[in-house]
This record gives sequence, structure tokens and C-alpha cells, in this order.
Amino acid sequence: MPKIVDHIERRAVIADGLVRVAGCRGLHAVTMRSVAAEAGVSLRLVQYYFETKAQLMHAALQRLEEQSNARWSARLAESKSPQSVRSILDALLTEALPMDERRKTFHLVWTSYAVLAMTEPELAEQPFVEGPNRLELQLANLLKQGQANGELPHELDNAFEAARLLAINHGLGTSVLVGQRTAESALSLMQRHLDQMFG
Repeated sequence: MPKIVDHIERRAVIADGLVRVAGCRGLHAVTMRSVAAEAGVSLRLVQYYFETKAQLMHAALQRLEEQSNARWSARLAESKSPQSVRSILDALLTEALPMDERRKTFHLVWTSYAVLAMTEPELAEQPFVEGPNRLELQLANLLKQGQANGELPHELDNAFEAARLLAINHGLGTSVLVGQRTAESALSLMQRHLDQMFG
């Protein structure tokens, strides 16, 4: 009986290989060959699933986002119920900060991709800003929920505050990566901003 191939799993193995290469040597050092070697598969197999390096990089970003969402969901599942919007936001934004090696790699790869996309048209064609857009919409919906249950004032501009939260979070994450501040101080600043929002 022929072996059943799990194409989703194979794509994930290859994407994880890219993340490991990028996390150690930087995204600029990624090649199809280096990813194949890191993932323990043939170059031909990488090229079968991903026609271009840009497609492979985009798939890796999507994989990182899925893993981040899974960790966030697990964090929420461990906390007490019912959960306030404040606690949900805290868990979400904490997960988005580079507090450990996995989250540092996520932030490093995404930031590197954004920088490379400014000068490489093939990367710019990949819709990599969809991830931040999804997060911003998620934040806006949570803020709206907070208004509905009385945690936040009704006059709060959800779209504006969601954009500001995302900008603050990304800025703090980058400041941790470059050594401007510790992960703990970045988390403290993020929580202080939430304290002000929620009164």
C-alpha cells in the first residue's frame, strides 16, 4: 500500500526549517538550499512546495502566526474564567512581545521580512501585512467588546486605539531585540498603557 503523504505537515517542516535558518543567521542568509538542509529534505522537495523563495518566506510568516495564536489560546485556556477583556488583551499583547526565544524569532523574522520587502519587489508582492492587519482588527473587536461590557468608555475610538496598541507593541518588541530595554521592562510599559486605558 502506498504511503500517504501529509502535504500540510511537509510544508510545515520546510517552513520551520526556514525559521531556524533565519533565527540563527538572519533572513538575508536564507536560500532554498539552506532551508532544505535545515529541514532534512531535498532541494527538489522544497521547490515542489514553494516555487519561489518569496513564497517560502511568506509561508514561514503564516506558520509563525499560527504558532503564536496557538500559544495565546493556550495561555487563555490556563487562566481563570470568565475572562475580562483586559486579561484577554494582556495575554494577546504579552504573547506578541519577544519574551522568550520563540517569540524573539517570530519578531526577528517578521521585522527582517518587512525590511527586505522594501527593496525586493518579489517579497513586497506577498501580502505579509495581512498578519498585522488581522491582529489590529482583533484588537479593535476586543476593545468594542470591552465597551459593551462596561470595561471601557463608550467614546473610545476602537480603530485608533487598536492601531496605537499594535504600534506600541511592535515598537517595544523591536526595542527588546536591539537591546534598548529588557523584555520585562517592555512588558511593564505595555501593561502600564493598558492600566491607563482601563482606568
